[in-house]
Amino acid sequence: MTRSSVRGSAQGEDARQGAPDGPEAAEGAERAETALDGAGDADGGGGGVGDAAGGRRPGRGRRARRVLRWSALTLAVLIVGTAGAGYLYYEHLNSNIEKDPLNLGDSKVAAPTPNAAGQTPLNILVIGSDARDSEENQQLGGARETFGSTPLADVQMLVHLSADRSNMSVVSMPRDTLVHIPKCTDPDDGKVYPASEGRVMTNQSLGHGGPGCTVATWQELTGIHIDHFVMVDFAGVVSMADAVGGVPVCVDANIHSRDAQGHGSGLKLAKGTHPVKGEQALQWLRTRYGFEDGSDLARAKAQHMYLNSLVRTLRENATLSNPNKLRRLAEEATRALTVDPGLDTVKKLYDLSNELRQVKPERITMTTMPNRYVGARVEPTEDAEQLFRLVREDIALDGKDAEKKEPSREPEAPADPAAPDGEIAVQVRNGTRTDSLGAARGRADTVAGLLVERGFDRALADPSVLPSEERTVVRYPSADLEGDARRVAESLGVPASSVRRSTDVSGVTVVVGADWREGTAYRAPEADDTTPESAEALNGADEGACMHVNPAFTWS
Repeated sequence: MTRSSVRGSAQGEDARQGAPDGPEAAEGAERAETALDGAGDADGGGGGVGDAAGGRRPGRGRRARRVLRWSALTLAVLIVGTAGAGYLYYEHLNSNIEKDPLNLGDSKVAAPTPNAAGQTPLNILVIGSDARDSEENQQLGGARETFGSTPLADVQMLVHLSADRSNMSVVSMPRDTLVHIPKCTDPDDGKVYPASEGRVMTNQSLGHGGPGCTVATWQELTGIHIDHFVMVDFAGVVSMADAVGGVPVCVDANIHSRDAQGHGSGLKLAKGTHPVKGEQALQWLRTRYGFEDGSDLARAKAQHMYLNSLVRTLRENATLSNPNKLRRLAEEATRALTVDPGLDTVKKLYDLSNELRQVKPERITMTTMPNRYVGARVEPTEDAEQLFRLVREDIALDGKDAEKKEPSREPEAPADPAAPDGEIAVQVRNGTRTDSLGAARGRADTVAGLLVERGFDRALADPSVLPSEERTVVRYPSADLEGDARRVAESLGVPASSVRRSTDVSGVTVVVGADWREGTAYRAPEADDTTPESAEALNGADEGACMHVNPAFTWS
């Protein structure tokens, strides 16, 4: 079945009435009610609307049919996993699901090493698109001037499920984060999108062949192996939010998200806590104008609050044992999904739901990637790398598993071994500058001299770049140089965990950090496994969270 026929059948009246009644439905409802006892033990992400879009590429009808997407991963997975009743109905639900390749980039990130029990973590990238390509979406707030334009990945959330399934961490990346987008190849027409020249906004990655390029961009930036991605149809949130009976949200003042130029989601709420559903839930997830400083960072915080509340609502909502409501949710969820081949059936989604629902709300931590402004955009900070490292090493962001955590494992050996020391070209940069201290003089020359003494004859100091690094790192641009970078790090006593792939460099590059401002012997600092305050962590069990309203958007 073609993608267009799948989408058409899912939207038809026959598709909406395809569920069996009678004993099979009752049996399905019983299974669903049992599974939903733990529904609150999972989590996901949110969606939003962007302010920019590019021109439409010819032949992109399939991707143009993707309506505005949101990131309610938990809701979609749980409902799909618990709503089935009968083989034919499962096949019908399977046909609703759209599929796309997982990774469109050339490079891969090795999967994490299993723990002592043989368990590995799961990393799922949740993507929300601002595509405005349907009459329904126009009615939900899509801008008419961007109708049919190339979609942008305006919401990106990484959902990390720990290896022992005891905790879950969610990391949101602001849509205007400046990153390097790697080379990606469109799976439909073979078009090659070259790597970006310099840094561009991360939301452009979706237009470089599809969600697999957004996955490749995340892996390039974070070094985190991504197992799956999920994109969820934003228009479907209206029906799904109605079916769960509303999700409680809180504002600390009256809010109306609309300015004099007509910008805003239209959300209008009185001060306090209110259940939102349908289009009002959609407005909450889209709101920037009126929350805090009106930035995408504030919107991400509101999405986190909504999703945490959604998890608690699912856990407490007994009305979902009604088979008709379950079938309705199953239809909406599967028609909304675009996934990688590893999640392309109801059974696979059900298996994933069993993994997700093991986590209780109090072990769910929502965070935003630490960042700083670069003009009107943002870039990751040193704290962002700290957050990425905690996820890579499967360290819970709530700090509750520090006592039982196994010692950090060294990364697996690279597939491409190192060249002889004398043949490895190395650049050394002085990155010892901090917010309070200037760069320590001569550090690049000193460390380059150390390398030459140890047989790296092609090591040179690079005085043209003066970065700022909290810790000494060794960077390399491509997989064929990983072995060389590891060898250089070993010779300096830099741990393998500080060897990172980066498109910011053209060859093996040592950046001497603020932790090595003097001397010739490097001593790696003790690992700090705490979640940075700048990540603005929000616990899934926090029922007192409330969005701050900008005084310019209040009413009386």
